[in-house]
This record gives sequence, structure tokens and C-alpha cells, in this order.
Amino acid sequence: MRYATIVATGRYVPEIEVTNDMLRERFKHLPDFVDKMEASSGIKTRWHAPENWATSDVALPAAKLALERAGKKPEDVDLIILGTDSPDYITPATSVVLQYKLGAKNAGTFDVGCACASFPTGLSAAAGIIAANPGIKTVLVIGVYLMHKLTAATDPMVFFYGDGAGAAVLEPAATPGFITSTFRADGSYHDYWGIYSGGTFEPATEDSVKAGRTACTIKNRYPPELNEETWPIIAQRLAKDGDFNLRDVDCFIFTQVRKPTIERVMQRLGVPVERAHTIMEQYGYTGSACVGMALDHAIEQGKVKSGNLVILVGSGVGYNQAGCAFRMP
Repeated sequence: MRYATIVATGRYVPEIEVTNDMLRERFKHLPDFVDKMEASSGIKTRWHAPENWATSDVALPAAKLALERAGKKPEDVDLIILGTDSPDYITPATSVVLQYKLGAKNAGTFDVGCACASFPTGLSAAAGIIAANPGIKTVLVIGVYLMHKLTAATDPMVFFYGDGAGAAVLEPAATPGFITSTFRADGSYHDYWGIYSGGTFEPATEDSVKAGRTACTIKNRYPPELNEETWPIIAQRLAKDGDFNLRDVDCFIFTQVRKPTIERVMQRLGVPVERAHTIMEQYGYTGSACVGMALDHAIEQGKVKSGNLVILVGSGVGYNQAGCAFRMP
């Protein structure tokens, strides 16, 4: 039987730092706004790509690094799965653009568009495809985010948005790396947070551009307890389906949007908070990229080692949620 395992990871963080002090100056007409956001999220800074970059440009360095660490060349890749909700274009797929820029001439591609749930969704899809298709041996999964370019600079919600990419290379293995996955969604939240002009619901017009509807906006406030209540459900499902105890999980990685939420989730799970890895403090909210970036950072920091059991949970607008469990090789 064929299993899938993560053989290497990589991440990319752009070089343009946007500190909280810079945002305090930008939003000085909103007294204490940045202070309150910093306290509630844990975010202290974020990094932006150059304005002439597209999302595929941000994904490229992370993809190259992951392949280099895996000892693979671009032409060795059989499939590229790219997750983002800040794509280069509405169509064609951003994964196709990355395939061209990377030189992965033998790879097929597809995009995953479920926001911050995209990376664990992509890992799960890659694992299933590897298990079912003997001809596919190397799959590159990437989560990438460039939302600051799709948000008005005057929108206070730019406080959250950092750019970046996280990547993983998956290959067949004799023993399970991938253990199980689970998914949840609630489409009643589809009109809370998003980009609502530019698709078929409302094609972009001069009026919609001027009104800001082609930019990412928050139309309704998500219930603050939403992730706190649903992330434990996902983790518990993974443990049940994967036949393991949550106390045996070595590292938990959740969507990196609010650090206090992660701390409360760990309390609900009855697991020491030290087993949850966070990066939003230094990278901001990197959306579709954050779970992959956090995994790579945890490996780099020695928090995830060979043989460790890792749970990854992503939660994105719409809303979509996905979780997966891996044993690291």
C-alpha cells in the first residue's frame, strides 16, 4: 500500500517590513486602534512584497526552497497544488503561472481556493492522489498570500495582512506520514468577509472599483468565538479518525490570526499551550500561507522533529475549515 509523507518544507517572507509603529502613524486618526489590535491578536509586525509582484512571485522562492531541501529538481515534480485567495488572476489558475516560472515542465497543476483552509486541504488532496496513483511520485503543495495588494491602504484591516508563502514536498512512503483529514464549512458566512466585485456575482465596473468593492472588505463581523469553538471539534475528529490521543500530539498548528484564540483552544483540548506553534507575532496574518509557513518555521526551530505527530488546522472566510494529521518522517 502507498502512503504519502512530507519530505521537505520551505517558506518565503518578503523584505518590506510594515511595523505596528508605522501603522500607528497611518491610523493616528483612530486613537488606540493599533494598540487594541496588537493586544487582541499578538501581531507585532508584518512583511509586504514589492508592489510589482504577483502572488506567483511570492510562491516561487518557497517552492524552490522546499524542492532544494527535498533534493528535487523542478522537472521532477508531477503535480503542483497551490492554495490562495489572492490569486494572480480570476482565471487562469495561479498554479499554472507558478509551474511556468518554476520550470516544472512535467507537472500538472490545480488551485485550491478555500482561503486559510487551503494548505491543509492541499496536503490532504496530495496524500490521496499519491495513495491512489502509482505514476505520481512528487507533489508540491503551496499556500501563498498577497492580500495587502487587494486591500485599500486606508482600510484599518490592513493591520492583519502580511504576505508570504509556505510549501511542502510530498512523496510516497512505505509507512504512513499522512494519517487522516477532516473538513467543515458553513456557507451562511459567505458574505461576511471577501472581495465581492470582479466575479460573476458582480463583474467589475467603474462604479464598483470607485466604491471599493473590488478590494477585500469585511462586511459583517464574525462571531469572536467561532474558531475557539470549532477548532477543538476538528482536532477531536482527527484524533478519533486517526486513532490517536490528543495528548500524544507533538505540535498543533492553527490559522495564525489571533494568538489568544489559539491559547484558549489549547486549554479546551487539555493540552499544554507550548505544543501550539505560532508565527503571527513576527509575520502578521498570512492567510492561505500561514499554516505552511508555521510548519516550516516549527521544523526550523526544532519544535517539529522526525517521528513527531503534527496536527494542522486551517480556518478561512466563507467559511471553510480543514484539518489533517501527519507523522513526520
